[in-house]
Amino acid sequence: MTTIRDVAQRAGVSVTTASYALNGRGSIGEATRQRVREAAEELNYHPNAFARYLKNSKTQTIGVFISVFGGAFYEEILEGIHSVVLETDYELIVCPESRAPRRILLEKLVDGAIVFDSKIASHSIMKLAANRFPVVVMDRSLQADTILPLLLDNASGVWAAFAHLYGQGFRRMAFVAGSPDSLDNAERMATFMTEGEQHGLPVTVVQGNFTEESGYEAAQGLLQSGEPPEAVFCANDQMAIGFLRAMRERGLQAPADIAVAGFDDIPLARHMQPSLSTVGASRFEWGAAAVRQLIAFLDHDTPFEAARVPTHFIVRQSSLRNST
Repeated sequence: MTTIRDVAQRAGVSVTTASYALNGRGSIGEATRQRVREAAEELNYHPNAFARYLKNSKTQTIGVFISVFGGAFYEEILEGIHSVVLETDYELIVCPESRAPRRILLEKLVDGAIVFDSKIASHSIMKLAANRFPVVVMDRSLQADTILPLLLDNASGVWAAFAHLYGQGFRRMAFVAGSPDSLDNAERMATFMTEGEQHGLPVTVVQGNFTEESGYEAAQGLLQSGEPPEAVFCANDQMAIGFLRAMRERGLQAPADIAVAGFDDIPLARHMQPSLSTVGASRFEWGAAAVRQLIAFLDHDTPFEAARVPTHFIVRQSSLRNST
């Protein structure tokens, strides 16, 4: 097996110089660095990542833990993360929901983590933080020096959505809730209910789980009631899409019969008929901001700065009266 000593001998340098040249460290001339790299390529030598970890206690790897691998929502976040990592010496592993994330975290097979998976318990994350392991959480609020809660400004977006619906003259409103264990859902529902109370409007709440099918089922129940709502706000776009599907099957249209709005601004929202009003945020920048702070912490001990990702309400046909 080829070793670093073999590379050093081929390049005519010391083992230390060869190691620095391959790791991008030390004040080594570019000509020497290039000669070492060429020697390594000729000998088909690849640095042993595990050995480097034993020496430096770093894997140069960041782990991203998400509930599901596919879907436009997560894809844009991952693109933002990847765009930043490409400019560094770090590598990225992405783990969808399974047992693997727990093992990777518990054994610290990565230098830091970005967690967007509610199945990873908060108490497990707090234990990691107690051992100075840095974690960015994007779906819950936890407090520790090595934990960064980087969350959406749910309240601002929902407030704008309610103001729009109320301004359109809608008074009988309903809220289709997402998963009960979701912080985002809790904040969105709390804001919408508070606005309803402040305006003297009762708001009907129907439980969903962030899936299109749950939005469809929520619509079935509301449409069969004696007095269906005039406007419905869904905690995410997938449920809003399911709600609109149920309306179409009954020959109903949005917003003429019921106005509908969602949250997330997934790509499909703008292409639907009618196009879906929704709360949007830059998921690309959300992901990029998460990994920027994580790498700054790992490389320079820069303290985390908790922040809220800005949101904005996008008015489209599904909630705008006289739009059809």
